[in-house]
Amino acid sequence: MTENRLNVGDTAPAFALADDAGNTVSLADYAGQRVLVYFYPRANTPGCTKEACDFRDNAVLKAHGAVVLGISADDADSHRKFAEKFSLPFPLLSDRDAEFLKSIGTYGEKNMYGKVTQGIKRQTFLIGPDGKLVKSWLAVKEGGCGRITESTWCKRKQEVGGGATHLHNQYSREFTPYQEDCAKT
Repeated sequence: MTENRLNVGDTAPAFALADDAGNTVSLADYAGQRVLVYFYPRANTPGCTKEACDFRDNAVLKAHGAVVLGISADDADSHRKFAEKFSLPFPLLSDRDAEFLKSIGTYGEKNMYGKVTQGIKRQTFLIGPDGKLVKSWLAVKEGGCGRITESTWCKRKQEVGGGATHLHNQYSREFTPYQEDCAKT
């Protein structure tokens, strides 16, 4: 990690944050699994709702058994209402003081419609079963992440067959069995 920014191949930083029921959830709870962690500015806003529903409905993530975790600075009650209203099947975690968000560069200065503000940047990280960052999206547009994630799974699967980069070769055991599925998408 350099300048509070995660790089592909870095070990994902540990965290322990509360879910909407007050239970502590940590990345270590999902060791050995694929984890997609997405950061969003605020529950029940149009962009964040679209993004959460995209992840909820993403068949490719489900097919690969990926765990989805959403993180924002919203309180537990906001997360609970948001999850119930939109039937979100994954944990929404709260970083009320934005300490973890700041530590990885997900909270800070952002430009919204020409206005510079401080807040949570819409970002997404795909973490492999070995706990290392596989892919990151640092400038996610509202609702675009579901499609980006699907194309990434397929792209990675297709590249494994030949001409793969070192990183793809490192993860080839994970994606090789699914090459046929990708051709259908």
